[in-house]
Amino acid sequence: MSNILPSLRIAELLCARMSHDLSGIAGVLSGTLELAAEELSDNDESMAFAVDAARDLVNRLRLLRAAWGPANEPLDVNTLRSLSGGVGKAKVVVRLEGIAPGTVFPAPMGRVLLNLLLLAADSLPGGGTVAVSSSADEVTVAISGARAAWPPGLPACLASHDAAWEAVQDARSVQMPLTALLAHSSGLQLSLVPGPDGSASPSLRVSL
Repeated sequence: MSNILPSLRIAELLCARMSHDLSGIAGVLSGTLELAAEELSDNDESMAFAVDAARDLVNRLRLLRAAWGPANEPLDVNTLRSLSGGVGKAKVVVRLEGIAPGTVFPAPMGRVLLNLLLLAADSLPGGGTVAVSSSADEVTVAISGARAAWPPGLPACLASHDAAWEAVQDARSVQMPLTALLAHSSGLQLSLVPGPDGSASPSLRVSL
């Protein structure tokens, strides 16, 4: 555990710096493409695709900065809804109806929740739905879709920070151990629970 907090702090600083630098460039690119698109035919599909791609990049960088930059601010539902557009997959729908409108998540829980959105999107290779619900002291994230499945090493990462730290070495599924390490270091309990209505995929629950 002693090595986790300094390493996560380094990751926070790197993410904040990279997101800051890249967001400025992406914002300029997005604005330029939108202006150019206004001058071209509405039937120019390539320009429309470029505008959408630039907008997706900006949204993705905003989400990554919030998920892995320093967790200084609580997360309200409106901000969560805005950031959820950065999951980066057109066929993934994020549903937040299970969260009361005035809910505000403490900064550590909010950051873990944002990472759960990233992990959930990665767990829907064929598209599907990410449904978020909450109560006074816990948040549940459920996934559903034709190929919905959490990564196979997830239970071990949730049970042991050592297992999560070891799993970070596999760059193919880095979001899984990073999310688990973040929960461990924040003192939050992250666990698999039965999915809603007999769903084949379990849900992930984070609690204080």
